[in-house]
Amino acid sequence: MILCLSHSRDFYTIDIVQKRLRELNHDSCRLDSDLFSEALRFGYGGQGAPFSFKIDAPGQSFSNTDVQAVWYRKLWGITAPADLDPAYHAIYYQEYGTMRDLFLESMEHAVWINPVKQDHAIAGNKARQLELAARNGLDIVPTLFSNDPEKVRSFFYESCGGAMVAKLHGTLSRSMRGNTPSFPTTLVGEEALQQLDSLPYCPMIFQQYVPALYELRVAYIDGICFAGKIDTASSGRSRTDWRFATDVHAPWKPYTLPEKTIQSLDAMMKEMRLLFGAIDLIRHRDGRYIFLEVNPQGEWGMLQRDLGYPIGETIAERLVAGL
Repeated sequence: MILCLSHSRDFYTIDIVQKRLRELNHDSCRLDSDLFSEALRFGYGGQGAPFSFKIDAPGQSFSNTDVQAVWYRKLWGITAPADLDPAYHAIYYQEYGTMRDLFLESMEHAVWINPVKQDHAIAGNKARQLELAARNGLDIVPTLFSNDPEKVRSFFYESCGGAMVAKLHGTLSRSMRGNTPSFPTTLVGEEALQQLDSLPYCPMIFQQYVPALYELRVAYIDGICFAGKIDTASSGRSRTDWRFATDVHAPWKPYTLPEKTIQSLDAMMKEMRLLFGAIDLIRHRDGRYIFLEVNPQGEWGMLQRDLGYPIGETIAERLVAGL
């Protein structure tokens, strides 16, 4: 059995993967990570090694030993039940979080896209991503992750030449539509340098601004790259983040990356030990492809929906090939 680990509001992408798995004659089971709570029943134990972790959810029942492969699509947090006394929320989250971690660890024997620990390690370290990108031949721009206003001001002038953007290290939400609450990549002007007093409360990433021809989202699957191009340069709302350029019609268009760039992305992802990632690049006006980041759980549904790329099918086929 192949386990598809996602969340209760996921749609479209997970349906594509499960449909292709059925076509390949492989059973799959969907488990929504935000419902790993009182919404299901589980038991973990035994008398010898290995212990068995049994899950009983509405309409399905399986054990960790039944799982041959895992598509680690998303991991969302759980919510305490409305009728639970707030005094017990901390212990509720602690114990259910622990059990969910134990469940994931109990399937280390399976094929994973992506292995959960490596997924989290790479997603949680943007500086390491940039280092590995540069080491494998990709262009990056000067970057600073800081909570120090003085360091940021110096970086603005000395490393960015007076052209800088700011962004969060993590994400507030995820959506292939780009219409959920989040903090956009924001152009920082000289006047904003005098308004950094609150920076110690929220460290941010600062990077040299890239004058872009267009932005690229690349769905990488074990050496295969599906690239989409989007041009938001004419947007008055956001020229630095396609998700917020809602004032212009900017459709996704198919794009073919140079072979050298594909080879560098492949080498980087192999060093990261990731089989899947949603990679963001910017095509500089001087022709260079600038690497921004890779999200191991990033969105790709809009590329399949709008461009007809078989991304979900390729994920399913790679899961089966690894068995």
